[in-house]
Amino acid sequence: MSKAAALRPGPPSLPEWVRRLPEYLMIWVPLLLSAAHLVSFSLWTIWISFTPSTLVPVTGWVGLRNYSAVAASRNWQIAFDNLLLFGCAFVVLSAATGLILAILLDQRIRGENVLRSIFLYPLAVSFVVTGTVWSWLLNPGLGIQKLVHDLGWTTFRFDWLIDRDMAIWTIVIAAIWQSSGFAMALFLAGLRSVDADIIKAAQIDGAGPVRIYRRIILPSLWPITITVVVIQLQFAISTFDLVRALTNGGPGIATQLPALVVYDLMFQRSLLGRGAAAAVLMLLILLAVLLPYAAWRYIQRRRAAHA
Repeated sequence: MSKAAALRPGPPSLPEWVRRLPEYLMIWVPLLLSAAHLVSFSLWTIWISFTPSTLVPVTGWVGLRNYSAVAASRNWQIAFDNLLLFGCAFVVLSAATGLILAILLDQRIRGENVLRSIFLYPLAVSFVVTGTVWSWLLNPGLGIQKLVHDLGWTTFRFDWLIDRDMAIWTIVIAAIWQSSGFAMALFLAGLRSVDADIIKAAQIDGAGPVRIYRRIILPSLWPITITVVVIQLQFAISTFDLVRALTNGGPGIATQLPALVVYDLMFQRSLLGRGAAAAVLMLLILLAVLLPYAAWRYIQRRRAAHA
């Protein structure tokens, strides 16, 4: 290469934003479209909830009539009571199950990778499949009760699926089976991130395993615990397909949840305005969970930035 060719200036470099334009398009376009879809349909649902719409949307204004009708209905009251019971039982038991599984796997046992895959496998199964399979297992004439009867224990009863008082617990059982692996994965990541030097120092001071977990490890998992609780509460509030496949809201309406009330009002009774009002009430319940969590995360980030 001649000296003149070496001194000749190369092609001008592209600006930074031009070179990163494909990245921006791949990330921001789907995010903006999703946000626009969410906001626009949420606003449309809120508007419909204040109209006398039935089979099709209509204009008009009825104020809070749809909301008062939904709140006063027996279906919604039962669904809300069931949501409180299901949400509390599911969140506490699934988090506790996930924490126990994570502690067991954290002992570096043989076959950890296999066991971890087994515990995480339910996450790969759709809620419809989970509900259908558990409906077979809990069916008194087909599942566990029939199997035990065939083995000779004819007085054994496990008919929760058709018991109005116990049917809600079948949903809790199926939901725990589906989601405890997710809690386990988060807790296991938290356990593996605990500073080993602190644990060794506690062991040198004579602290036993129980005291180490109670005083050092479990308190360090507090942020992860809050995350698990919030995510599981979101699932509990929006649960539809699991209940639809497992109990279909029965026996009667004993296992109704808010999402089933929305479906019933909109698609079975053709009360679009009331269904939209029920959906907005669900959104308010969800915001009551998400907004405090978002505020807590914001405060945590501010404290970390000023530390």
